[in-house]
Amino acid sequence: MPIKIENLTHVYMKGTTFEHTAIDDVSFELQDGEFVGLIGHTGSGKSTFIQHLNGLLKPSSGKIFIDDVEVGAKGVSMKQVRQKVGLVFQYPEHQLFEETVYKDVAFGPKNLGLSETEVNQRVKDAIELVGLKYESIKDISPFELSGGQKRRVAIAGVLAMQPKVLILDEPTAGLDPKGRDEILAQIKQLHKSKGITVILVSHSMEDIANLVDKVIVMSKGKVIFMDTPRNVFKEVDTLERIGLGAPQITYLTRALRSKGFNISECISVEEAKKELLHLLRGKKHD
Repeated sequence: MPIKIENLTHVYMKGTTFEHTAIDDVSFELQDGEFVGLIGHTGSGKSTFIQHLNGLLKPSSGKIFIDDVEVGAKGVSMKQVRQKVGLVFQYPEHQLFEETVYKDVAFGPKNLGLSETEVNQRVKDAIELVGLKYESIKDISPFELSGGQKRRVAIAGVLAMQPKVLILDEPTAGLDPKGRDEILAQIKQLHKSKGITVILVSHSMEDIANLVDKVIVMSKGKVIFMDTPRNVFKEVDTLERIGLGAPQITYLTRALRSKGFNISECISVEEAKKELLHLLRGKKHD
């Protein structure tokens, strides 16, 4: 099991008039290879939570284990923890700084003290994993690339560290529709090909419904739901009460059901398409 959380609590500015509990006694486990969506309204505790997973923040109380090793415990190497847990922040392209794509992606592996041969292989593999052509892009300045390509290069820099867990915080933020679709497709393919644990933080209920196996819903620092997308999005009333909602297609199929149409409640466009085609074929036979 890559991740185990035990009674995690984080309090900002403890003991002051500005004291705020961002994470409130959270406990759960994630298994190897899961694709997990993390959703919640602004201020729900999502960002604070993910920053604990590779030791950027320390718990006020509670424990975090990565492969049975307690993060932040005495004698534990945070360098090794961060090798296992790759964190891609919002707008990661703002962290690009080298003069070529190759040098940017190679920065992390080089700091591990790897051989030149190993660094070269990791860089090539990582660039290709995010759907870019190594030979045609490696010597280009990252600042000459499109927004979506920059985003993919930044993700490649994290993948070159070969993490066991990949955390993506709003990876499509600010991208145009084409760039957004490309990034999501690459994330899905990456999970499928490498089998690593992926945690996707997103405000898009559609993306969560289409991509993940499990959804964690946070509100006011607590985990409200942790279940499959289908089961979570059945709880529309609760989700709306905490400032979220369901995918738009769910509302559409609910409305059709309320009008007497014999259609299942759907959480993705693909599901709805199949249901509507089935419904139309049934009408023709009548």
